[in-house]
Amino acid sequence: MKTDALRGKLFLLLATMLAGVGWIASKLVILHMPGEVFIAARFLIAILILLPFCYQQILALRGKQIAALCGVGLVLAASIEVWVHAITISDTLSEGAFIMSLAMIIAPFISWLLFKVRPNRMFWITLPIACIGIMLLTITTGWEVDNSQWFFLLSSALLSLHFVLNKRVLTNIKPLTSICVQLFMVGVAGSVIMALVSPEHFELNGQLFFWFAVSTVIATSVRYLLQTLGQFNVKLETASLIMILEPIWTLILSISFLNEVVEIQKLIGGGVILLSLFIYIKFSKK
Repeated sequence: MKTDALRGKLFLLLATMLAGVGWIASKLVILHMPGEVFIAARFLIAILILLPFCYQQILALRGKQIAALCGVGLVLAASIEVWVHAITISDTLSEGAFIMSLAMIIAPFISWLLFKVRPNRMFWITLPIACIGIMLLTITTGWEVDNSQWFFLLSSALLSLHFVLNKRVLTNIKPLTSICVQLFMVGVAGSVIMALVSPEHFELNGQLFFWFAVSTVIATSVRYLLQTLGQFNVKLETASLIMILEPIWTLILSISFLNEVVEIQKLIGGGVILLSLFIYIKFSKK
């Protein structure tokens, strides 16, 4: 049992690293490929990789279960579409990663609005701390927030909505089965938007193909598989604590690969956000 738990923690740690790689790879891909094409191709190919692991379970799903998963998948698709747009217009991925990490703080508020489930006391304690972190992260030249930061915040809110709805849908459905159906919907939604927008022509080259492969195979298929296997053997609170490492890896990689310069104030803001998440996850169940 201890070996399984240790292996699960290692899988989750690797998943956070691959998620950080996904931020960098996505940014480098959309410099040369329209976002709509990127989303459609990335997730449809990723599903083909994951499908052999769960196609039998998908075929066994009832109609209502498939409909529910597809609906939740469309919410995830909306979050990812906004996220890709934010990455496209942003010069600072680390800020976006820290803002996206707020999804866990926003989720209880959305659950309260939709399903009248009141947040616990720890939520109200950590919310002001998270707000201070956002202010330090985004407001550096007066009360002016970059457009990309608003889109990152919107994507984080949509991701929170997905988290809340997903918890209600995941009844007697294995996580990997759910992920496959939902990521398929992300690919379908991306394909529809691509058909409506008619993106500009682009040229394939070795660098684009490499980072697209990294984003699709490593940062999507392998990442979600490791994340699913890890969550299966690790307690929810422990898994959540490990998963908040994602913006840290994104920060390190963006400095290394994109030469991003991060001001001290923004580092402090990101640290305050992580502190609020740590306090919420660590003490909300007590």
